Amino acid sequence: MANATTLELHGKPECKLSNATRPAAVGKRVGPSRKRYSGNENFERIGTAKRGFDLIVAVVGIVFIAPIFVCVALLMLLKEGRPIFYVSERMKTPETSFRFIKFRTMYVALEGQNAGVTGGDKADRITPMGRILRRFRLDEIPQIVNILKGDMSFVGPRPPLRQYTDAFPEIYEAVLQSRPGVTGLATLHFHRHEERLIAHSKSSVETDTIYTTRCIPRKAELDLIYQRHASVWFDAVIMWQTIRCLMKR
Repeated sequence: MANATTLELHGKPECKLSNATRPAAVGKRVGPSRKRYSGNENFERIGTAKRGFDLIVAVVGIVFIAPIFVCVALLMLLKEGRPIFYVSERMKTPETSFRFIKFRTMYVALEGQNAGVTGGDKADRITPMGRILRRFRLDEIPQIVNILKGDMSFVGPRPPLRQYTDAFPEIYEAVLQSRPGVTGLATLHFHRHEERLIAHSKSSVETDTIYTTRCIPRKAELDLIYQRHASVWFDAVIMWQTIRCLMKR
């Protein structure tokens, strides 16, 4: 059984993080994780404050994000043509889906060809501009629409595909007590390592095997550590750490 105070991360976080967002430091404040995946029964109590924080930051942030949004959209239209956006089904609860929106970063493919997570088998489908957008996570900007609609939060677990909530109901029943987010504790500490794990996979089967056996359980542990200690202040710290990491790339 993994203990939150001694949670081992395979790989280093993508940049130096403050103690406030280190899993071991957080774990000392929230105690050990349970043997079975379980969420925070008290998480709903902070839901209203968290939602209010999301709306305030989103409305204020639009002023700064809008020029970047327009520039990226125009560049994509001129260089790569339509569609500008990539829309897919993601899950906000194990039973409820929503339309998840990003800037398109891959060449248009046949339906289902880009299904699942992106591993080495799909590397040649990423566009030149898409590589830049992914590096600085600018492809995530349109998700401010998902936040305003209430489908997502700024901080929380990354929204999973239906195939994974169906395959791992116990994990996502706990993890998705939190509203899905653009960034989170798992994103800060594991996202880059996840990319490296699946970057050299040669097939969609290999990618999926690595993702389901090594990535999903590790991210779930981190998401539940966040959930047990969730607060508006902790969200603000994670968002600031995310911005710092992106600026250092």
